[in-house]
Amino acid sequence: MKNVLIAGFLGFCLLNLTGCMGVASPVMGWAYTEAKYDGVIEDGPAPTKTGTACATSILTMVATGDASLETAKANGGITQISHVDHSAKNILGIWGEYCTIVKGS
Repeated sequence: MKNVLIAGFLGFCLLNLTGCMGVASPVMGWAYTEAKYDGVIEDGPAPTKTGTACATSILTMVATGDASLETAKANGGITQISHVDHSAKNILGIWGEYCTIVKGS
């Protein structure tokens, strides 16, 4: 039983060291990540409103939240999307946040 626990702990540590930190991002720092990146740009009017929706991860074991486009639109009072951005933050796999940022009118 002791060997199973040790193997499980080592596997968990190995996953954390290889970048499986619970927050998706095109770039990933081993100890810290804070990145913003473009998503989709659609034709439409110049954006006048911004809405954000986020999800968080704790210890790469529990993830909660709603980072969907629909929630970001509702949070910004947006009916027509003109631009979608994303941001990701992560600290040693202990805490992570992924956000969808929607701009439109």
